[in-house]
Parts: sequence; C-alpha cells; structure tokens
Amino acid sequence: MSDQEQDPNEALADEWAAALEEQGDEGDAAVEGGMAVGDDNASFDELQADNNGCADSDVNLQAILDVPVTLSMEIGRTRIKIRNLLQLNQGSVVELDRLAGEPMDVLVNGTLVAQGEVVVVNEKFGIRLTDIISPADRITQLK
Repeated sequence: MSDQEQDPNEALADEWAAALEEQGDEGDAAVEGGMAVGDDNASFDELQADNNGCADSDVNLQAILDVPVTLSMEIGRTRIKIRNLLQLNQGSVVELDRLAGEPMDVLVNGTLVAQGEVVVVNEKFGIRLTDIISPADRITQLK
C-alpha cells in the first residue's frame, strides 16, 4: 500500500512510531514537567519551597481576591429532638452549649478561622477578633 492510500490511523501510528524511535536514538530521556520520560527509572525534580510553602514565587493572588466566601459568626449550638423543636414558639428559650461571655466562633465557608467578642458599632452588631486560628490548628481540627 502506498503512502497516498494509507489509512489516517495507520499514518498517525507511523508518526508516533517515528517519534518514539527518534527519542530512543537520542540516548537521553526527555524531561516533561519534572519527570524523566522514556527511562525505566522515572525521576522527579525536587521542588524548592519558598514564600510560605509555595513552589511558585510569582503567585498571583489577584485571581482569587474577588472570589466570594461566606463569613458567619456562631454563638453556640445545641442538639434537640424534633419533638422539642416542633414545640418551640415565640418566647421559647433554647439553651446553647456556650457560657455567657465566651468568645464567638468566626467561620469562613464552615471552617473555624477565628474567635471574637460581640461589639455594637453604629447600632449594628459586629465582632472584634480576639484569636486567629493558625493554619496548623485548622488542619488538626479537620482530622
């Protein structure tokens, strides 16, 4: 069969075979994305951590600055049975698991990031942050 009559899939297979043959003739493995390709023993380039553990020193934070997140404050929680929930009406008091004066939790998308105390500013509630949770502590809370 001549080249003109050859099936397109066979032509593509021939191109790949030629490229792989060329790669084998070079003697050195090609490197793609930090991994040696074409060698039985794959090796990875060592990543250098800088800028607080980021490998890329030119991290562009502008891309995420406009991403919306949900910030919520939690003064406490409780667990009640549905029977008791259905009996609640105006004026009912629900006891929470926190003592009066304890700091509130500040959550971002449901993850605890800080604690603080309630303040009133221009007749609106606010929160004064008293403790920021470290990233290491946040990770241990996930476990």
